[in-house]
Amino acid sequence: MIQSADESVSERSGETVLGVRNLHKRFESKGGPPVEALRDVSLDVRCGEVVGLVGPDGAGKTTLLRIATGLLVPDSGTATVLGLDSVRDTLQIRGRIAYMPQKFGLYEDLTVQENLDLYADLQGVEPAARAPRYTRLLEMTGLEKFTGRLAGRLSGGMKQKLGLACALIKSPELLLLDEPTVGVDPVSRRELWRIVYQMVDQEGIGVLVATAYLDEAEKCHRVVVLHEGRKLDEGTPASFREQVHGHTFVVQPPPGVRPRTIQGRLAGRPGIIDATIRGGRVRVVTEERDIAAVTGAMPDNLAAAIDVAGPTFEDAFMKLLAHARSSQSHANLPAAQVSTGVSPHPREPEATIHRGESADGVVHTRDLTKRFGTFTAVSEISFDVHRGEIFGLLGPNGAGKSTTFRMLCGLSKVSAGEVRVAGRDLRRAGSFARQRLGYMAQQFSLYGQLSVFENLRFFGRAYGLANTRLAERIEWALDEFDLRGHRDMASGRLPGGYKQRLAMAAAILHEPDILFLDEPTSGVDPLARRDFWRRINSFAEGGVTVVVTTHFMEEAEYCDRMLIMSQGRELATGTPDEIRELARTEDHPDPTIEDAFIALAEGAARPRGKEGSP
Repeated sequence: MIQSADESVSERSGETVLGVRNLHKRFESKGGPPVEALRDVSLDVRCGEVVGLVGPDGAGKTTLLRIATGLLVPDSGTATVLGLDSVRDTLQIRGRIAYMPQKFGLYEDLTVQENLDLYADLQGVEPAARAPRYTRLLEMTGLEKFTGRLAGRLSGGMKQKLGLACALIKSPELLLLDEPTVGVDPVSRRELWRIVYQMVDQEGIGVLVATAYLDEAEKCHRVVVLHEGRKLDEGTPASFREQVHGHTFVVQPPPGVRPRTIQGRLAGRPGIIDATIRGGRVRVVTEERDIAAVTGAMPDNLAAAIDVAGPTFEDAFMKLLAHARSSQSHANLPAAQVSTGVSPHPREPEATIHRGESADGVVHTRDLTKRFGTFTAVSEISFDVHRGEIFGLLGPNGAGKSTTFRMLCGLSKVSAGEVRVAGRDLRRAGSFARQRLGYMAQQFSLYGQLSVFENLRFFGRAYGLANTRLAERIEWALDEFDLRGHRDMASGRLPGGYKQRLAMAAAILHEPDILFLDEPTSGVDPLARRDFWRRINSFAEGGVTVVVTTHFMEEAEYCDRMLIMSQGRELATGTPDEIRELARTEDHPDPTIEDAFIALAEGAARPRGKEGSP
């Protein structure tokens, strides 16, 4: 029954709905030592609050959530849910909680309404109670107009919202969410969080949410940080920010210098824990409260303005992870290298002035169109990408980004328009062009039953490598992507972050001139995302042309230019500065790319013309 009365919510406020005490969980590993998934973890979740669970891949987040639902049994310790034991009282618990795993089990051959009916049946919701519940959930998720659409034909964001609606069919007292916003665009992410907080405010439920987005941790009442099965820290977002007060700085690149050139110079330097691009500037977290680590890493030809910045939860998270890893077997490495798990750039990137218009164009489209029957997925898209440039394709779920990618790679037939890759018409010389490019698909598309080594060998041969050259490139990939320890493991059994590493390794094994990356960091933790972008930046500095899609708007800052799409059409094209300018107002003088993206997607900003002109 829905608790809508204010007094019912207030009566339960502060009541503990999940109590975890000293949880231990170990998994046996074939051919290796056991994996300690959880080690003496304790935490509480109370009514009326949202608790965030963050940590790198393999931290134990999913294991903890599955123990709370009764799907896993701990080796020791307890999980008490609504006063019930998660092992002994599993059936009683499941009738009172909602759990949305990473891959929620929607039935794609059923409509939105049929999925809701099925989950109402499975959760034992009385027929008389369904209509008002459906009405509210459909209104909350914005799916009222799509009840007759097959779930398989929904966009990624709409699927996530339908999955959440199905999980909430029976009003829960505790909601457990395992990375609910992975792979969805910023507009859909914001809507999902609105739904969650609406449930918290109106029904007083408790929420435990595992998330790969550190900006989402800022929305939580409290945050728990896990690393390799241990709880590193717990507190409010403000308490975490206080830990890095005085450790955060922003660097303004000098005129004509790419922000990613500055970022590449600073990342991995002694005394620097983290360096990322935000708002056209480079954000730096230092080990000490001293600007010297930043100024000392900047050469004379990259003289730039450096200012103190207010800390964020993400800054604190990176510092916390750096210290955790430095206390382990990597203690002899520089703190920044430990914190990201990657080595510095293989060569020093030089400061370069970006003049894309004078560079060689290697990807060219004019009025590119793709139709599926009467449905137009991509409509008259035009852009050029120059040699050594990182070009981003952004847009809401269902905007047509992946369809565009597949046409550029020759994997999907062009319905109309012009497309040239590496100087060749892809409609007439597709096989030649494909030899010059590498492609990493949005979904893991390697052979799960083959080992890491076997996948690399297969794709190397498919790209024309053989004998000594093939062997050399495989050895390079195993070392470069830290895959040697997983060499003989079936790729389908790899953790998510390692699957992405393998997919990228396979895509660049043959040293392509052009690299197409479709959501390369989807589903991987913040450390792995930094690892990927350091590599991408290094490839571009070496002359590789990169075209990338992403739902992480902060990653769009690494692009030299980008195109934002919606419903198959172009909304805006330009540099990060030009895109941010679309959302600049008197009340909001310093917008982010995410602000501009949301404004464009919601029709609040005037779209720019092609190539960034008004």
